[in-house]
Amino acid sequence: MTQSIKALIFDVFGTVVDWRTSVAQYVAPALAEQSSKCDPLGFADYWRERYDPAMNKIRTGERGYLALDDIHLENLEQTLLHFKLDDIFNSAQKAELNTAWEKLAPWPDVITGLTMLKSQCIIAPCSNGSIALMTRLAKFGDLPWDCILGADIARNYKPHSSVYSACCDALRLQPPEVMMVACHNDDLTAARESGLATGFVPRPNEHGPNQTINLRAESDWDIIAGDFVDLARRFCNL
Repeated sequence: MTQSIKALIFDVFGTVVDWRTSVAQYVAPALAEQSSKCDPLGFADYWRERYDPAMNKIRTGERGYLALDDIHLENLEQTLLHFKLDDIFNSAQKAELNTAWEKLAPWPDVITGLTMLKSQCIIAPCSNGSIALMTRLAKFGDLPWDCILGADIARNYKPHSSVYSACCDALRLQPPEVMMVACHNDDLTAARESGLATGFVPRPNEHGPNQTINLRAESDWDIIAGDFVDLARRFCNL
C-alpha cells in the first residue's frame, strides 16, 4: 500500500505539536505579571474549546472564511472575558498573547519521524492553521515540511471534504496517492471519505492526563503507529 503513497499530510495541533502545554507556558508569565490566579493550563483549555465552534460557523456557511489567526484572537477575547481579565490587557498585549499558537513545541518523536519520511515522500501540514501561522510554527519548531497546505488553500476548515481535496489538488496527486496522518479519529474518517489513505498516531496527553478521547484507533486505518518514528518505519519498511 505504501508504495502507491507519494505524499503524507499531517494534522498539526495535537498530532505534531503539544499545543496545551506550550500555550500554557507561553501565557503563564503574562498572567503572573498581572497577579492573576488563573491556571495557565485551564486558560489554554478554555481558549482551545472555542476553536471548533468558531470554525463550524464557517464550515456551515454562516460566516465567510476567516484565517485561524483571527479566530484565535476573537477566542482570546472570550477567554479573557471568562477569566475576568478582559480589561487588563491592551490590544498590543492581546496580539502578543495570540502569537502563542506560533510557538508550540513538537512532540519528542516528531522531528526524527518527519525527517525519515521526508527522504521517501512529500510531507506537508494539512492544518486548520493559516499559511502564515504554519510557516512561523515550522520555523519555531524546525519542522521540515516540503510545503504548507491546509485551510488557507481550501478557504474552509477540516473536517470539510474540500480541505483534503484542495491539498491533493495542490500537489497534483490523486487522493489515494496521499495519506492523512492524525491523532484524531474524526479527522481520519473525513479524509478516508474523501478518498485518502489514513495513518493514526495516538497522542494520549493532548488534552492532559485526564484525556478520554482519541486514546486509540477507532477504525482499521491503513497504518496504526505508536509514534512518528514507528510511523516512518512502517511506511518506509525499515
